[in-house]
Amino acid sequence: MTVRVREEVATFLLAVQLLTRWPVCSQDLFTEVRLAAATRYYSLVGAMIGAFSGAVFWLAHLVFPATLAIVLATAASLLATGAFHEDGFADACDGLGGGSNRKRTLEIMRDSRLGTYGAAGLGLMLAAKVLALAATPPAVVPWLLIAAHAASRTSAVIVISTSTYVRDAGIAKPVAGSVAPESLALVLVTATAAVLALLAVVAPSVIVAGVGGLAIGHLAMRGICERKLGGYTGDCLGAVQQTSELGLYLGVAAAL
Repeated sequence: MTVRVREEVATFLLAVQLLTRWPVCSQDLFTEVRLAAATRYYSLVGAMIGAFSGAVFWLAHLVFPATLAIVLATAASLLATGAFHEDGFADACDGLGGGSNRKRTLEIMRDSRLGTYGAAGLGLMLAAKVLALAATPPAVVPWLLIAAHAASRTSAVIVISTSTYVRDAGIAKPVAGSVAPESLALVLVTATAAVLALLAVVAPSVIVAGVGGLAIGHLAMRGICERKLGGYTGDCLGAVQQTSELGLYLGVAAAL
């Protein structure tokens, strides 16, 4: 294996380590260069998470009603990721909802304790996901999970590429503004392929509605973060991923 290939494999494995709890390697993969490069695999890792969740749904639906299978699939995705993005969304809800100014908002978002806004927001987010998926035909659900998990992580990468990181330090700091054009292109191609795979089970108009919902979710949460903070934090990335994922589910459910 050439040095270039080994480095690319290590970069992919770092992306898996960052976005999931899956054990992939015992060696220390972290470098700031790899951390920035790993963003090009976020969509692919998202598709893998969606495929895992979709497989759980398919197996569970052999035994249980669709709604219960969706709950189990949602739980599987939370276990796979360690609720990484959900935690960011909850922290963002606490800060954006409870902070009276930029400084106070950032202080609240750094606090790991879950507040009222975070608990309410997270509960509503999970409920909305389950209900939106339950409104979708069971044959569509596995494909939709793959598409949504891939595309919503691309949504977060777009924020990294086009917005301003507002903290002086943090886990997302080394990545801020460092997504190379070829990495962004790969993320977009991967997400597009995952979304277009929905053509196997839905009409093109349904996909358009889903992408429209994702765009609304992206722009809404991004707009709130940028208006209140002047940019984004790591928690905002998790929040954008969550609202983009939900937006795609809602768009597809509405079109169907």
